[in-house]
Amino acid sequence: MVKPEKYKTSAIVRWLWRASHGARSMVVTNTLLGLLTACLSLLFVWFCKETIDIATGDRDGDILLFAALLVGTRLVEIAFTALSSWLVSKLGVRTQNRLRHSMFSLLIRSEWRGIEQHHSGDVLNRLMTDINTISGIITDTAPYAFVTLFQLVASFFFLYSMDHTLALIIVVIMPLFMLGSRFYIRRMRAMTKDVRQSDSRIQSVMQESLQHKTVIKTLEQDREVLGRLGDLQGTLEEQVIRRTRFSIGTRVVVSLGFALGYLTAFLWGAFSIRGGLITFGVMTAFLQLVGRVQRPITDLMRMVPTLVGAFTAAERLMELEETPQEEDGDRRMMTGTAGLTVSDVTFRYADGDCPVFDHFSADFPPCTATAILGETGVGKTTLIRLLLGLVHPTNGSVSIYSGQDEAPVSPLTRCNFVYVPQGNTLFSGTIRDNLLMGRPDATDEELMAVLHTACADFVSTLPNGLDTLCGESGGGLSEGQAQRIAIARSLLRPGSILLLDEATSALDTQTERLLLERITAGDRAKTLIFITHRPSIIDYCDRVIDLGRHG
Repeated sequence: MVKPEKYKTSAIVRWLWRASHGARSMVVTNTLLGLLTACLSLLFVWFCKETIDIATGDRDGDILLFAALLVGTRLVEIAFTALSSWLVSKLGVRTQNRLRHSMFSLLIRSEWRGIEQHHSGDVLNRLMTDINTISGIITDTAPYAFVTLFQLVASFFFLYSMDHTLALIIVVIMPLFMLGSRFYIRRMRAMTKDVRQSDSRIQSVMQESLQHKTVIKTLEQDREVLGRLGDLQGTLEEQVIRRTRFSIGTRVVVSLGFALGYLTAFLWGAFSIRGGLITFGVMTAFLQLVGRVQRPITDLMRMVPTLVGAFTAAERLMELEETPQEEDGDRRMMTGTAGLTVSDVTFRYADGDCPVFDHFSADFPPCTATAILGETGVGKTTLIRLLLGLVHPTNGSVSIYSGQDEAPVSPLTRCNFVYVPQGNTLFSGTIRDNLLMGRPDATDEELMAVLHTACADFVSTLPNGLDTLCGESGGGLSEGQAQRIAIARSLLRPGSILLLDEATSALDTQTERLLLERITAGDRAKTLIFITHRPSIIDYCDRVIDLGRHG
């Protein structure tokens, strides 16, 4: 059963046209080169006919001139083909980079919950494989299809000018091809979509398994994970074989028709030579033109899976483009130290879910330190997301204020926050690279100062200091070291509200105490909010909110 398409063909074509923006001039140039090459190939056929007729004495002429024209035509044709290949390569990587940058920018700026319906492995598969497919259709396949159609029409008329009947016999397969093409495309589109989905599932399993390799090992799930991967690969193999079998079967039918056409041309020419109706040069031209009529049809047939794959890839990228975007505009930085007000907030993640907060209110005055306590699942992390404007209240409001200046929290007010999430949040690169994400223009002295505040003085004792390389997720460092560097990175941010979400979970008691003393010591210039389940942090705070009592 053929599944209905989510997007109409016309909508996909319009999307592909928009995706070609920035590449159209070079695509046109490449298409013109292809048209010139096609014209040269037909000119080559005519020169071949004239040369053979001169050589066999069927007409008078300078054989050396036509031999030179043959060589010159072929050399120019080769040069144009090489130039076209260079343009396709250059344009292909440029189009890939532009599309990937545009799509990645859209995903990075999307709402926090906007992309959760897709697995990260599936998203990466779309950003890599599907964009490569789209790039190929724009820069190579589409121009080649246009040139192929031109070559088909031009070759037909060339053949028609030499023999009307033979030309009509050769293209008799065309109506049959056109009648079956719609069914063929629909079936190929459905099967290709299944293949792409299976490919994404395989990448998702591999990515997630490598990401949680330690968990898999400690749970002794190696065989189960490999078995799941094997099942998915088996499904993919079956889908690819089914699609290939369908494609080959269709091509065999068309090829039989083409073989019949070629034999017809050959026998027609042979009997015509015997009857003195045509010259041997015309016979040679017949056979070459038959190939130049049939080959474009074959090429167009072979392009169908590529075109279908491009439509499937476009659909998958169009789905990502539907991801809701965060509010865009000028940042709203408060003057002085800011505070927060949560007013009668009710929040649930989805309609029908039990509310995480039900008429919850709280105030975080400027320059205060507040500990938010509660057992797992009471909404500590959700509160952080509300304060940062990552999610929005179902009812009620969350506002940021400083003096008389007040605004609802949103992506535009996020610049006022310094956020330290729980867990290891370092990126691959040097320690310096990670720190400069907090403030790109920070000096080495400022970097060492925040490292000291975060109890990460150990960095200065490393052989390469700030230029020490970290692997993915801080590989090469202990969890506690990585966590302290992440805290130092956040302290470089200029925001006046410091949110620490279980940010000391990997630290021993003594290091945690020293870190808290340094953060809360002296004239406090920031509003501190600690999300924690550790009662020891209460000693460093002015106020305590127990979410368990607000449930």
